[in-house]
Amino acid sequence: MSRSSNAHEKRLHDALNALSNRHRFTILIWLTEPEKRFPPQQDGDLLEDGVCVGIITEKIGLSQPTVTTHMQTLAKAGLVTSKKIKNWVYYKLDDASVERFLGDLGQVLRRPR
Repeated sequence: MSRSSNAHEKRLHDALNALSNRHRFTILIWLTEPEKRFPPQQDGDLLEDGVCVGIITEKIGLSQPTVTTHMQTLAKAGLVTSKKIKNWVYYKLDDASVERFLGDLGQVLRRPR
């Protein structure tokens, strides 16, 4: 197996591992429609900047450190991006990366014909 194939499989594994937690999966779904799923924010635009970790924390009902860890896991897997504004971190879906992940997963799971 080539080195690039191993890296490809590792990226898929990391993303699937990140999505295996129900809280992370739920948050990722929410981030697909931030204006529908979250209230307006004082700082940061929901679409351009992302959703403040504090607002995600309130909605999911977990502690802020736990949510931060979940968001860092999603970011490390390449599913979200982060941006710091003032003292808070804002997260948004990385659309291009998610599309690439879905395409790669489809290729891996298709049977050779």
